[in-house]
Amino acid sequence: MQRRTKTPLEAPQARDAALRLLGRREHSARELQSKLRARGVEAESAGEIVDGLKESGWQSDERYAEMLVQSRVGQGHGPLRIEAEMRVAGISAEAIRAAMDAAGTDWDELIQRVWKRHFRTPARDAQERQKQYRYLMGRGFDSATISRLLKHEEDE
Repeated sequence: MQRRTKTPLEAPQARDAALRLLGRREHSARELQSKLRARGVEAESAGEIVDGLKESGWQSDERYAEMLVQSRVGQGHGPLRIEAEMRVAGISAEAIRAAMDAAGTDWDELIQRVWKRHFRTPARDAQERQKQYRYLMGRGFDSATISRLLKHEEDE
């Protein structure tokens, strides 16, 4: 099977492509540049396009961070996983902290909902407790929050 090679996009076409991407959902500047590069846009040109979109208000890392936090909290992800995903997307530490604070999420309540949805009953033995612990760690919750939850569920 032959692969078709795409012709690199010119600046106006690249800007239009970036706007179409932003029309679907928010993207971080790093993500948007990467997607433009994948479409054959030179790195320097992609950076200039994204900078222009930032200046005109079409692209915002802060808006992207807020959207990502809301989305991931709704999916039951913990703060460690959400913060890591934002760092990979190139979001600054200040924007990450601002988005996490603005969400106002009660992580204890969220972890309890996630735990009840997935397990429903307290662990009967150490092996099952470890299974629950690993699952919640994978969702992005910190060990102190997990330990508090599992101890609370055992006590009840």
